[in-house]
Amino acid sequence: MSEIEIRARRFDAPESQALIRAALADLGERYGGSGDDTPVDAAEFALPAGAFLVAYLDGQPVGCGGWRSHGDDGATAELKRMYTAPAARGRGVARSVLTAVERSAREQGRERIILECGDRQPEAIAMYTSAGYERIPNFGFYKDAPGCLSFGRTL
Repeated sequence: MSEIEIRARRFDAPESQALIRAALADLGERYGGSGDDTPVDAAEFALPAGAFLVAYLDGQPVGCGGWRSHGDDGATAELKRMYTAPAARGRGVARSVLTAVERSAREQGRERIILECGDRQPEAIAMYTSAGYERIPNFGFYKDAPGCLSFGRTL
């Protein structure tokens, strides 16, 4: 089995954007439309206010995820753009990215991490709950949308 390598990358780097486009296409298939209309600025994913990470298998980018600051207290990070390419699923990529994102946020002083997820992503929901995430009140762009589920956990 190949070793998963996680590297920090700019949110607007070509490999990051290719994975993000694939993630949005996947969400679009599940929910319709563009997949996710949440306003996102690449600058939000630059240290110390955030980070974006790309996972590689055999030198090929196969997954991604990032965090950005949430709220004004500097204690909370929001997980965004988690994705694993279909060919790499079931190999621990998402779990490795999630662990690395959490570590990065913790290293930048964040104490909690939150996320929005839709009810048509059972594999993501299962991963988050098995990683210790619990349901929290909905927040963010989709907080009033049907099927929106929000989760959080202490780092």
